[in-house]
Amino acid sequence: MPSGEIRVLLPAVLAPSAGGKSELSVPAGDGLTVGTLLDGLGDRFPVLGRRIRDETGLVRKFVNIYVNGEDIRSLDRLHSPVAPGSEVLVLQSIAGG
Repeated sequence: MPSGEIRVLLPAVLAPSAGGKSELSVPAGDGLTVGTLLDGLGDRFPVLGRRIRDETGLVRKFVNIYVNGEDIRSLDRLHSPVAPGSEVLVLQSIAGG
């Protein structure tokens, strides 16, 4: 991956919402945050956007997002910066019973 890109990793359960891809490359930009990254992903893949965020734009409770291995909940949530060359992992919890 070129250093000017962000690598986004999706679990198998979300890949169909991203055109069947479990890995996406997103161009990096100045001031890119998790929120603006998710805005762009939602524009490209509207169903994926709705699976990750609720109607208010917040990350759904059962979705965890990590930037370079760090949970955004322990960073600055949607305002967490995403630097060029970063890896963003999106995980969706699956409940069973």
